Amino acid sequence: MTFAATIITLYPEMFPGPLRLSLAGRALEEQKWSLDTVQLRDFAQDKHRTVDDTPAGGGAGMVLKADVLGAAIDHARRLSPDAPVLAMTPRGKPISQARIRELAAGPGVTLLCGRFEGFDERIFEGRDVEEVSLGDIVLSGGEPAALAILDACIRLLPGVMGAPDSGVEESFENGLLEYPQFTRPQEWEGRTIPEVLRSGDHAKIAAWRKARSEEDTRLRRPDLWERHTDARDQSASGARHETKDD
Repeated sequence: MTFAATIITLYPEMFPGPLRLSLAGRALEEQKWSLDTVQLRDFAQDKHRTVDDTPAGGGAGMVLKADVLGAAIDHARRLSPDAPVLAMTPRGKPISQARIRELAAGPGVTLLCGRFEGFDERIFEGRDVEEVSLGDIVLSGGEPAALAILDACIRLLPGVMGAPDSGVEESFENGLLEYPQFTRPQEWEGRTIPEVLRSGDHAKIAAWRKARSEEDTRLRRPDLWERHTDARDQSASGARHETKDD
């Protein structure tokens, strides 16, 4: 089954962009995924093809109109009826690797790219649209975020990555940051590869990687570490509870 990506945007020429290269580009040529772009302006209701208007209540900038957005989403859903619709917006929930895996396992995704001051809020309930963001940053439009989300999905599709384990031992896959990586030369500018990684002792290497993964997560991403330890404690508590019941 081909993973079908549909992009609703004012700038369809931005796609596939960098996704025509490397792993994603090869996968596109091999028809492991497909791409349709929908020009939002095609669904404007007037001869000037107007897609935005001033904010209700006043304020700077312009807002994408609900009637135009709704018509474009309806068209995209006819192209991919089973694909979830995600809107790129800094007001959305930060997308996670777990959500990316869910999307990659499905039939595809429709990505709605915002511009100006964003979307008329009514579109989210009126069309069951999921709001997502890349993080606490503001972009000039949703297209770069859409490209990033697509890239994250495509690399997980069957047969895209050469080594099946490549997508498993990575940051966020187990709730932690990935351990540090090294390669030859063994010494560079007086800095050497940790001795344990040169030992050939796979048990010690695994233990070192686990410890570094935990340490780096605790120091660099205390939010991830807190969630990880909470989940670990809940899992341990459940295991103890089951043991007592037995």
